[in-house]
Amino acid sequence: MSNNDFLSGGFSPALESADHFTIKKSYDLFIGGKWVKAAKQIPTTNPATGETLSKVGLAGKKEVNQAVRAARKAYDKVWSQMPAAERGKYLYRIARLIQERAREFAVVESIDGGKPIRESRDIDVPLAAAHFFYHAGWADKLNFAFAGAKVAPIGVVGQVIPWNFPLLMAAWKIAPALACGNTVVLKPAETTPLTALKLAELIEDSGLPAGVINIVTGAGETGQALVEHPDVDKVAFTGSTTVGKAIRRSMAGTGKRFTLELGGKAANIVFEDAPINEAVEGIVNGIFFNQGHVCCAGSRLYVQESIAKKVIKKLQKRMETLVVGNPLDKNTDIGAINSTEQLERIKKLVKDGKKEGACMWQPSGGVPRKGNWFKPTLFTECAQSHRIVQEEIFGPVLAIQTFRTPQEALTKANNTPYGLSGGVWTDKGSKIFKMTAGLNAGVVWANTFNKFDPTSPFGGYKESGIGREGGLQGLASYCQISH
Repeated sequence: MSNNDFLSGGFSPALESADHFTIKKSYDLFIGGKWVKAAKQIPTTNPATGETLSKVGLAGKKEVNQAVRAARKAYDKVWSQMPAAERGKYLYRIARLIQERAREFAVVESIDGGKPIRESRDIDVPLAAAHFFYHAGWADKLNFAFAGAKVAPIGVVGQVIPWNFPLLMAAWKIAPALACGNTVVLKPAETTPLTALKLAELIEDSGLPAGVINIVTGAGETGQALVEHPDVDKVAFTGSTTVGKAIRRSMAGTGKRFTLELGGKAANIVFEDAPINEAVEGIVNGIFFNQGHVCCAGSRLYVQESIAKKVIKKLQKRMETLVVGNPLDKNTDIGAINSTEQLERIKKLVKDGKKEGACMWQPSGGVPRKGNWFKPTLFTECAQSHRIVQEEIFGPVLAIQTFRTPQEALTKANNTPYGLSGGVWTDKGSKIFKMTAGLNAGVVWANTFNKFDPTSPFGGYKESGIGREGGLQGLASYCQISH
């Protein structure tokens, strides 16, 4: 791969080195503390180049059964019997090892997923470590977290995570499950399995008892086998609303616990009294962070009519400065689209947006010649009925509408089947409280966007899911609590 294969946006390339670690030609499944061969393998590719990085195991029902049995054995004989303070020590150890190998995890995350190295390095990896640190602290304090209650673990947890934040989602799910005394079978996304497998290597180094964490790679059938396994006590899923609905139907009548963190179509609302320059940065961060591959992305922008032209002009000027290119270049703002399938979906919805009458704008300049790329895009003249306003695109595409009154903004913002997140930009505290109370969304940011912390619960309403992850609310979903 030549540096000339990528555009540098006028900056000299500042490439992060990938020569301080190795990616194996193939990876097996991590079951019961050992590496277990699968009958078949599937490739994982670099979306920025199309080159195959490695091959990983394709777990079938046999391997999923083996992983669940290992998790059940570890739960019954070791993990649930271990003093909570000792469990916490293992979580602390994993957190410290993530910090020690942070550079490696950041590069692998960018190579396998396509996201800019700045984001992997400064957001994904530190937050993953923070989740293990935070939940390690709760391991021996659950009776204080839920005062007056009797707290017990659930058992074996099956966890299915998406491709947009592979390492972070693994930490987001594994850490609270282990802190509460459960054991885990984790299934990463088929297009981004490498950091989960690197995490398995780290788990080996940590000395965690065999079977407490099991990682099975594969495609949709693997996830289905895990979700429907009769010896799984709880299912935690992050992904599309369509799959989430199917999972909920499959669990009807089983008695299994579940949390579902699904899609979103967040409204980012900018009032005329907002700090405009800061709001523009928040808009850019809200929709173009991780190429728009974010369930809580601010993909719908509502701007008060009196400042709409000014905001759009500033936004377009800012978008002209965004660098689309090599994910390992520290200058890059927008990396590669995760897969050819996702790229085709983005293109299809953008085409429909133009067909329905919305006006598309993209910054000047091209995109790299190889790989999966899409320019940052905005649409004006959008209607509430347009597909680009109603459907989750999961790409760097922003739909803009105007409003005149706070009530009109709320009505438009809530006119969606989703309810995951939202944002409000204004210098009036009373307006912030009015708008955040009126938005039907699980997470609402004021004068910022896409800020995450392990102490804060995350989740949505309506078709954006059921349950919360993070904070005390997230802990509760991994416990049996009785009074």
